[in-house]
Amino acid sequence: MTKLLHKGVKVLKLIYKELRHHIWFTVFGAVTGVIVMVFLKNLPENISYNIFYTLHPAHVVLSALVTTSMYSFYSCPSSKRRCNVWVLLVIGYFGAIGIATLSDCIIPYLAEILLGLPNREIHLGFIEKWWLINPLAILGVAIAYFWPRTKFPHAGHVLLSTWASLFHIIMALGKELNPWLYLAIFAFLFIAVWLPCCISDIAFPLLFVKERNEEIHQHK
Repeated sequence: MTKLLHKGVKVLKLIYKELRHHIWFTVFGAVTGVIVMVFLKNLPENISYNIFYTLHPAHVVLSALVTTSMYSFYSCPSSKRRCNVWVLLVIGYFGAIGIATLSDCIIPYLAEILLGLPNREIHLGFIEKWWLINPLAILGVAIAYFWPRTKFPHAGHVLLSTWASLFHIIMALGKELNPWLYLAIFAFLFIAVWLPCCISDIAFPLLFVKERNEEIHQHK
């Protein structure tokens, strides 16, 4: 019990450190999202839909890659990096699908409801386009199995998640945006990316690691 509590405290400290470390990069991503919205707010819904289903799948691949790689780095001996493929598949798949769906689909939809956007509709990729999203999550796990990487994919993960969330919201537009709505959308983009992505990339895979002998920043 004491050991479990000690691990929980370590994970919470890690989450706090990572959230603090990534706050300004996430702000930058949210700012780029608002800038894109200024120019593309009148984009036809079908085009926004297609862009969303380009960015969301890419986000799922990167999320699966980073989540699986992080677990692999800390759970497997350095002399033989490859872990049990079934364990990697479960952790990578559920980490990617669960967090990417929360970040790209659920939080933006809640924003659309709270902001009263007229064309609001939730798009759950792993159900709506199950034949695309689920295999791509598995592809991300497979890439991490043979080529585990966490540095570049995390940066790409944050930006892709921001823009995927953005185009989910753009699909729901149908009225003029005032400065307060832009500010509110900025806040939702920030929340949709900051917490889920850091948890997915860092905290979630480490919940399943028994021991950690290295510092997290060696692999970031």
